[in-house]
Amino acid sequence: MVIVKAGSQVHKLLQLLSITGEFPASALKLIGNERTLKILVRRLTSVQDFRLYDNPELIRTKLITVSGKRNARTIRFAKGALSILSLIEPNASGYYLKTFGKRRFSSDTMHMNRNHRVSEVIAMLFASGIQAKPYALPRLSLTEKNQRILSSPSFYIARDLKQTGNEELNKTCFTRFIGALFYPGGCYAVYNTRNAVMKWSASGERKITGLLTDIARMNSELKTVDSALLFGSDENTALQTVLESDKSKRQYGRMDRVYNKIHFIPLDSDGVRVLNILTLPDWNEKLLESLFDAAQRPKTYSHIECDAIVDGKLVFSHLDCDLARLIRFHDALFDYHEPSEVLCYPWQEEFLSEYLGPHTKLIPIKMKELECALGS
Repeated sequence: MVIVKAGSQVHKLLQLLSITGEFPASALKLIGNERTLKILVRRLTSVQDFRLYDNPELIRTKLITVSGKRNARTIRFAKGALSILSLIEPNASGYYLKTFGKRRFSSDTMHMNRNHRVSEVIAMLFASGIQAKPYALPRLSLTEKNQRILSSPSFYIARDLKQTGNEELNKTCFTRFIGALFYPGGCYAVYNTRNAVMKWSASGERKITGLLTDIARMNSELKTVDSALLFGSDENTALQTVLESDKSKRQYGRMDRVYNKIHFIPLDSDGVRVLNILTLPDWNEKLLESLFDAAQRPKTYSHIECDAIVDGKLVFSHLDCDLARLIRFHDALFDYHEPSEVLCYPWQEEFLSEYLGPHTKLIPIKMKELECALGS
C-alpha cells in the first residue's frame, strides 16, 4: 500500500504531472534521490492500493505510465491517477483536465522535448520554493492596469500567458521561450537548453521581450524586461547556445543581443541555490555590497566590465552566473590584456579556466558563505 501525503515523493510527482503533463525519467534527480525514485516509478506503473494520509479509504489503481527508450523515456499519468489527484488537490485536477483533458500526447520528439524542458524548470522551481502552480496564480491582463503579480517569486508558463488575450503572444509563445519568472523588482524570460545547444530564433524571441514588458507594465510596477534565465545541464553548453544563437549572422540576432543579462542555472542542487539568490529583492546590489568595500567599486565607466578594482587588478564577479557579462568581459580582456581576477563558485572553476585562459586568476567563493551574507 502507498500512503500519499503532502511533501511525499508521490505527491510531488502528482503535482508536477498535473502541471506539465509529462516528465522525463532522466530528470528524476530533480525531485529527490534518483535511485529511490526509479524504484518508486517502477512500482507506480503497476496497480497499487493507495490511501491518503488523512483518509482511511483505499483506492486501487495504476498511477503512471512510462514509455520511450533511454533519454526519451517519459512519465505520464495513468487514467486512474485523476481519482487520487482530485482528492489531494482539486484545483490541480481541474487544471490538468482543462489543459490535457483529452490525454493525447504527441509522440513527436520536438513536442515531447518542449514538455520536458518545462517539466525540468518546474521541478527546479518547486525545489527552490518558488510558486509555480498555475492554478494558484492570479490571472494576468493586458486590458486593465492593476497590481496582480505576487509579491513573492512566481512563474507563469508560456501557454498560460496566452490567457492574457494578446494575439501576438499566441503567435510567439511556442518559440524557445517557456515562461516568465517574476520576483520582487524584476522579471526573467525563462529558457532551458538541457544537454544540447539550443536553436535560436532572434525575431521571435525579440518579440517575447516586448510582450513580457507589456505584461509586466500592466500587472506590476516593472517598466521593462531585459533579463533571462538559461537552464541547462552544464555551463559550456549554455555558453555555446549564446555564442552560436545567430547562425544567419544577422546584426543583433544573438541571444545576448536580445537580453542584456543571461543567467545560467544548472539543473541540479547548485542551480536551486542560485535561483534563491537571483530572486531576492535587489539581489545584485546586495551581492556586490557583500563582496566589496564602497571604495573598491568603480566610479566611472571602464573599457573592461568589472565589479571592483583591488590593488590595481580588475575584479569581476561571476557569482551572478551571467553569461552575457562574462562574454563581454572575455572579449575585452582579449583586446586589452589587463591583470584581472574572477570570483566564482567552486563548480564554475573548470569551465572558467578553460574559457578565460591561464592569465586570469580565479578566486572560488563558497556558496554557503554568500548565502549567509545575503540572508538567502
